[in-house]
Parts: sequence; structure tokens; C-alpha cells
Amino acid sequence: MPITALLLLDGAPGHQLTTAGALLGALARSGPEGGRTELRICLGPGFRATAAPGPFGLDTGWGLDGLDGADTVIMAGYREFRAAPPVVVPAGLRAAADRGCRVGAVGTGTFALAAAGLLEGRRATTDPRHTRELAVRHPGVVVGPGEEVVADGPFLMSAGVLGGKDLWLRLIEEMHGEAVAREADRRLFLRLPERGGPQAVAVPDPGGADVIGPVIRWLERELRRPLTLADIAAHAETSVRTLSRRFRSGTGLSPLQYLLRLRVERAQQLLERGDLPVERVAVLTGLGTPANLRHQFQRLNGTTPGAYRAAFRSIVTMFTQDDEDYAG
Repeated sequence: MPITALLLLDGAPGHQLTTAGALLGALARSGPEGGRTELRICLGPGFRATAAPGPFGLDTGWGLDGLDGADTVIMAGYREFRAAPPVVVPAGLRAAADRGCRVGAVGTGTFALAAAGLLEGRRATTDPRHTRELAVRHPGVVVGPGEEVVADGPFLMSAGVLGGKDLWLRLIEEMHGEAVAREADRRLFLRLPERGGPQAVAVPDPGGADVIGPVIRWLERELRRPLTLADIAAHAETSVRTLSRRFRSGTGLSPLQYLLRLRVERAQQLLERGDLPVERVAVLTGLGTPANLRHQFQRLNGTTPGAYRAAFRSIVTMFTQDDEDYAG
């Protein structure tokens, strides 16, 4: 079982811990066989409690020793990021990097990676309020202002939105693929219907992915087109009957059912990431009309596009409000 160590110093934002646990928990419940990951919560010297939002104390049994043997080490943000971290912290991070670990940081945790000398000449990001400060304090680091996630070699950093959600989804994607990461995301943050029910967005079974994977990737590129079952079979260079059998075996759905779920899922992404009107979202996803988009979205997700967008934005607002007690 892969081991991920999350290192906390005093004043680490509480939701950077809970987001990690919740997403990895969603992966264990909905991901592929063997999708479990051990999450070690490691407390650095002087840890007393997390900071807002969600302050609480912890007693996990793991200190810096929890980094030993981990496949991935993530440094959470922390209150005193402007001061030099305890010397054992940079040493532990360097040791993890030296043995080939994936090393990452959420929010102001990037300052600890920079203090360890791991980011010289590399791209990085941090809490948007502190990107300039990171660049000034560590001029050898190439700071990407406005970037929510930055990956450079074995190092992965997140600005910290929604407790570092994007970083954890990136790690899940690296381990299990994009479809599994998207499923963990949708199940956790917007409480949409569970996979496996009549309203679910299906994730391909790993056993069938080699057969239908190229077809699925083609469908994802061609969502705007009015595709028929015959069109899909022609692209796959197979009969409609064989195509349908392979999709049923790999996903539990027919090709057109799977295509519909891809379109609704793409609509979710567009609604999350911008202000496109529903009319434009309908066109870009191949659902055609706003009425059809609303109908299919309601049928598959149990809510309307407008309510979905509002729910997503309320979550983002809750976690990104400008609270000076929040360490990033």
C-alpha cells in the first residue's frame, strides 16, 4: 500500500488536513481495486493545534519519523512561515527528496521546501497572497503567480484552494488516472450521486481500459459533435455489437450512455471554472440546447446547472475568504 506522509507544523490550516483525508477516503471507497493509500499525519516540533478554518488539536503518534518509508511527502501550510522552520524539517524534506520521494507542499508549505533548498531554479507556487514574498525571500525560485498547481520534477505545489484539493487530485491522477481522480472529486465536494447507481458517472474498469480506452479518449475530444452509435463504431473499426459488448464489459454502460455522462461531466467542469452562459455550455458539451442540458444534468446529478454552479462557488468562497488568521 502506498504511503503518503502529511507534515504539519503549528498553525497548519485545518482543512488542509481534512481535505487530504476526505479525498483519499473517497478514493478508497470508489477507486479501483487496491486504491487504498496510507495517510500518515506527522506532527513537526512545536505543533499544538491547527489554525482556522477548523482549529483542533492532534495526537497521531507520528513525528518526523513518519516521513521514513513514505512514497510521497506533503508539507502543509503553517502559521510561522516567515520564520525559519525547525532545522529537522528541512533536513527531513531533503532526505525524502534524496531517496526519490514525490515531495509537495500546500499553500505556505512551499516556504519550507524553499528553505530546504529544494526549489532552486524550479517553478513553484504558494498561497496567492504570498507569491511576491516567496519570490523576494527566495530569488532562486521561479514563482508562478496565479497558478493553482505547479509540478516541476519530483516537486508538486498547490496554492491551497479548498485545502489543496488540486494537489491531492493530481496525486490521485498520477496513481490511478484522470477518471478516478474526477470521480473522487465529484463524490466528495459536491455530494453528487454515488457511482454504481442509475445516476452515476461511470469510471472504466481497469480490465477493459486497454480495449475501450482509445475510444473514450476520442469521445472526450469529440463531445461537441452529434455522434451516433454507428459513428463511434466506425471510429473504433468494429461492429456496433462488438463495441456495445466491450463498453458494457468495461464500464457497465452502453457507448451512448457513457457519452452522455461524459458530456454532463464536461458541463460540470465548465460550470465550475467560468461564467459561460448555459446556452454556451450546452453547445460546447454537445448537449445542444439549454433545455436538454438542464434535463440531462438534473436527471444524472439530481440538481440544476445553476444550483450546481452556485454550490461550487459557495464552497470556494468559504475556503478562500481573506482571513488573516488563516496561514495559507
